[in-house]
Amino acid sequence: MSIERLMPPTTTTERETLRGYLDFQRATLALKCDGLDDEQLRQQASPPSTLSLLGLLRHMAEVERVWFRLVVNREDVPRVWSDTGDFQAAFNTDGATAHEAYAAWEREIEHARRIEATVDSLDNVYRYERRDMDISLRAVMMHMIGEYARHNGHADLLREAVDGTVGP
Repeated sequence: MSIERLMPPTTTTERETLRGYLDFQRATLALKCDGLDDEQLRQQASPPSTLSLLGLLRHMAEVERVWFRLVVNREDVPRVWSDTGDFQAAFNTDGATAHEAYAAWEREIEHARRIEATVDSLDNVYRYERRDMDISLRAVMMHMIGEYARHNGHADLLREAVDGTVGP
């Protein structure tokens, strides 16, 4: 897989900056997983934690779906990995494959990009019933950047434990 990770823009509109940082974080996760097979992606670096790179890919597919498709776009679609809305279900990689995880994650990113592009303002507000809160598109995008950044820190440690690779 060829992964292009562009530095986020630093002198543009707020929206382009948010898009750039979110795409940078998405590409970072892809780089952390690049070149590994299913077994390596499933490897857990810090037992008893079940966290793995494959689990992170699956989790981020779920997070992309929830925030963009369920909250912003109000789609009536099920969760990717859980019928009960359990975010932790994505971390269970028993029987999971990299192919299915990448496909789901990439599909949800494309939906997210399409949905975000159709919203006319970062100030638009959406209702997230599960958390009993209102949230703007701006806050959704900031949340996603933070979610990826936090998990990319985990991915750094996981990748180093798998094969010693450090860096970007």
